[in-house]
Amino acid sequence: MTTTIQPLILSGGSGSRLWPLSRTLYPKQLLPLLGDATLLQQTAKRLQGLPGLATPMVVCNQEHRFLVAEQLREIDIGAASIFLEPVGRNTAPAVAVAALALEVQNPEAVLLVLPADHLIKDLAAFHAAVEAAVAAANAGRLVTFGITPSAPETGYGYIRAGGGIAGQASARAVEAFVEKPNAERAAEFVAAGNYFWNSGMFAFRPGVFLEELARLRPDILAAARASLEAAQRDLDFVRLDTAAFTACPGESIDYAVMEKTDRAAVVPASIGWSDIGSWSSLWEHSAQDDDGNALIGDVLVESSRSCYVRAQSRLVAIVGVEDLVVVETPDAVMVAHKTRAQDVKRIVAQLDKAGRSESSLHRRVHRPWGWYEGVDGGERFQVKRLMVKPGQRLSLQLHHHRAEHWIVVSGTARVHRDGESILVAENESTFIPLGTSHRLENPGRIPLHLIEVQSGSYLGEDDIVRLQDDYQRH
Repeated sequence: MTTTIQPLILSGGSGSRLWPLSRTLYPKQLLPLLGDATLLQQTAKRLQGLPGLATPMVVCNQEHRFLVAEQLREIDIGAASIFLEPVGRNTAPAVAVAALALEVQNPEAVLLVLPADHLIKDLAAFHAAVEAAVAAANAGRLVTFGITPSAPETGYGYIRAGGGIAGQASARAVEAFVEKPNAERAAEFVAAGNYFWNSGMFAFRPGVFLEELARLRPDILAAARASLEAAQRDLDFVRLDTAAFTACPGESIDYAVMEKTDRAAVVPASIGWSDIGSWSSLWEHSAQDDDGNALIGDVLVESSRSCYVRAQSRLVAIVGVEDLVVVETPDAVMVAHKTRAQDVKRIVAQLDKAGRSESSLHRRVHRPWGWYEGVDGGERFQVKRLMVKPGQRLSLQLHHHRAEHWIVVSGTARVHRDGESILVAENESTFIPLGTSHRLENPGRIPLHLIEVQSGSYLGEDDIVRLQDDYQRH
């Protein structure tokens, strides 16, 4: 009988080391960094073809819920459950919630835990490693995937493997988890032959994991159980209870369980793996020209080598430089030496400390109905571009401090205003006075694009009083 494989995609990270492309509200796993598909979509798609595969579960930040659901819909892959974390609490609580749910739904299944931001190039080898891990999980093991190191990497933790496990052709016992080493120790690990990079991917039966969690970290299990029992269904989402989940200790699955259990096993894997944790690692896996430059967007290069240059909204030119990372977005430009790419997160910390929005938002802000982006602004006015997807509509709302003027650029808008409903065609406009209840809708089959001009004494996004919302936002 084929074992059911229940994927759990962990999509809770912020990816601060890939700023300015990755932002808190639009992190790296939701970006198409390598190819047309996002890292989340690649994670879901690479599972196809595995025997016994179930529809994936996803754990993500509640602020990302519509982006996650939309990206899975775009590749015709649904989600069995999308668990929404009110706050980040690392991987152990997230996995505990999914294991608790799966223990009720299908306790004989194997939970396959996969971060949403990994690159895996050899899909055949990945599938073989998963099947080996499932076999070990069915034997009662908590299995981790150990990546065969290709270099003495100091940015990863390591797993020291012991001898083989009876009845398991591919799995080995885990002797120890080792923290990120210095260069000398990393070289020793690679030479020894029994050390593997810790990938952060796991496989186990839900009951086995929960039994060990109850023994080693009962506080995490209790909080996860309380947050799930008090969870609320919200459209296709499971909104974990805020108070219970916030009270849960933040801990990785490694620290909470894997480093302490005597049931740990490792499946060595050579699968072309990377966690795409920095701009330098993204450069390594990007297509390069004859001088080792990875160039994305409108970029000109003269006498430069081994650079990563990404331009999103304008021409970027480099001359006579080596080993640089240059990333341009509509609202920020970041330049770093590749050897310092890990330190980009310090810039994000400075932005957070200064209360600047560039750490969390792009100029284009995505919403479940479409997106908006700032075009211009000044004293008592603001101009935005809006795109509303076919069949979608904004919340019924009003503003206390601003009026709005809408000009349709393409498509047709249905505007609801104080109980009346009108159609506004291309090159037509309408006015929403201050304090007027209103709603914008796209009744057509093509995207609706319009210009919104706001005027008033206060133009912040928190001047929105939602009277009704299809997406159950507050």
